[in-house]
Amino acid sequence: MDRQKDTYRTITKISAEALHKDRGSKFFGYAFPVSTEDEIKQHIENLKKKHYNARHWCYAWQLGKNYESYRANDDGEPSNSAGMPIYGQLQSFDVTNVLVVVVRYFGGTKLGVGGLVQAYKTAAQMALENSVIVERTIDESFFLKFEYPEMNTVMRILKDENLTIANQKMELNCEMEILVRRKDAERIFKIFETTYKVNIKKLES
Repeated sequence: MDRQKDTYRTITKISAEALHKDRGSKFFGYAFPVSTEDEIKQHIENLKKKHYNARHWCYAWQLGKNYESYRANDDGEPSNSAGMPIYGQLQSFDVTNVLVVVVRYFGGTKLGVGGLVQAYKTAAQMALENSVIVERTIDESFFLKFEYPEMNTVMRILKDENLTIANQKMELNCEMEILVRRKDAERIFKIFETTYKVNIKKLES
């Protein structure tokens, strides 16, 4: 998948609970928007309290606007029968900054590895189908510095290019942080770099 693109897909709020049943076992699926591993741990702990009688709390997550971090956990189920099928759905839906947890109540009948793979995959898919998936842009941050008389010039460029101001300090010496879509970053940098009496530098993300 091309990660040079400047957009990513994620969810904005916790999904509605999904329930998949197979031969007496119940699989509850949940999808959560997350941005840190601490958040992930908290959601899993909360589900363990809510479903304290369950047998397994299996999960997978993906983090980063460039989809750079992920983990899958089988939580006691046979190797690769739970976490990886859940992670496969994160890939299938092409989402990041998302945690999917599937909680299993054992129903007395063993499903076998193939049955488990299918059940965890289905519950994860249902949870993501219950989610609102949105597309976000990946932005670069730039710092602008200029004197007040250059304000009109800077604001005109910002308006023409439909750029977002993240922070600003408007005094005799003006400072501004702007957000630029990754694909436009080089072009916008050159525009400001060649604008008289305006200094621009890239901020590390």
